[in-house]
Amino acid sequence: MNGCETETETPVQICATFIMASAFIALATGPSRDVQPVSSPYPPLAPEPESGPQREPESGPQREPEPVHEPEPVHEPQQLEEPPIEANPDLDNGDDDDADSAIDSASVISSTASLSESIFDYRRLNGRTYQNSKTTEYWAPNDDQQNEGLDLIHNALLMLLDDQLFLAPIGDSPERVLDVGTGTGIWAIDCADQFPDAEVVGTDISPIQPTWVPANLRFVIDDFLLDWMWPEDHFDFVHLRCLYGSVPDWVALYRNAHRHLKPGGWAQNLEFDVRLQSDHVDIPADHVFHEWARIFDEGGRKTGRSFAVAREHTMRDNMVAAGFVDVVEKKLKVPMHGWPRDPRLNHAGMLIQMAFDESLEGFGIFLMTQVLGWSSVEATVFAAHMRRESRNKANFAWCETTVVYGRKPHDDE
Repeated sequence: MNGCETETETPVQICATFIMASAFIALATGPSRDVQPVSSPYPPLAPEPESGPQREPESGPQREPEPVHEPEPVHEPQQLEEPPIEANPDLDNGDDDDADSAIDSASVISSTASLSESIFDYRRLNGRTYQNSKTTEYWAPNDDQQNEGLDLIHNALLMLLDDQLFLAPIGDSPERVLDVGTGTGIWAIDCADQFPDAEVVGTDISPIQPTWVPANLRFVIDDFLLDWMWPEDHFDFVHLRCLYGSVPDWVALYRNAHRHLKPGGWAQNLEFDVRLQSDHVDIPADHVFHEWARIFDEGGRKTGRSFAVAREHTMRDNMVAAGFVDVVEKKLKVPMHGWPRDPRLNHAGMLIQMAFDESLEGFGIFLMTQVLGWSSVEATVFAAHMRRESRNKANFAWCETTVVYGRKPHDDE
């Protein structure tokens, strides 16, 4: 059986409600300035025809997306491409300060179980609260402001994934599901509702989920960087999402998932690339867009926990190195704001913009002030600049998101 034991001590595992800071997308665009058309190596996002000097996307044959569901068993990694996103021709390209307030974040309905509040040990930095873990210093806040943004991101991802909680072909009746770094618990709650006969467990270092959850769901305070408390060959599905910036060794993490999966079980990981891109406008080198990405790149280098895992084929290669087979990689374009023509992408983009408005400071302020040495004033001014630019639909901005999933082979494979 493949896997590797971690060298650190196992902490006391405390059943508790909590949230993860699945810190989303650092998505935004640069300062208001004239932009020039540019071609892109990615499938083009069709620009709005009335938004200034822009160019129609280059014509040519487009690849059709390959099927995602139930792929034929193969042992070579697969890569699934996204089709182009077409912009809305009636787009109003002005800044959008109302943040599309008609869209409400989904409320979480639950049914049982509450936990002790004795583990709510938080610290305050720059007016935000963070989990005061003895083993892990997590970079995103765990307060209500951040959590509301994370739940908006969850709902946007559901729209982008055609209302699917995952892409891995786990079947219709998993017995045990583990959600690693569950955050607000919203994915685990939805999973428990979808599979009422399954035992669903969500783990995180921060206890901030709802106190009432489905009867087949429980939350456990656990640091995934330490030894896992579960038996080997135990779960049918291990789900990981938005752990970027918190993992020093991704192969070791995947090996832990591999070890605790049953033979034939699946693991899936979704991560964002913090860089914002555009198919139709040139982003100048001094644009706030690039500075935002630099903050995370430099912060990840200094902490030893990269934010760049979703780039290239890193996640796919790491999963193969951990011993998984039938590995599939899918790249998604996540729009920033409601500029796409497609109604679902448009709605998802508005949710992403709302989440970014809500969580922007939370995504960056710890790295800026505690890791890179910025003053609070510098961080606040930068965040205001970033927020203003992120609301500009004319940037046609999107970020790349990678989903990778793989299967633990049977002993005779």
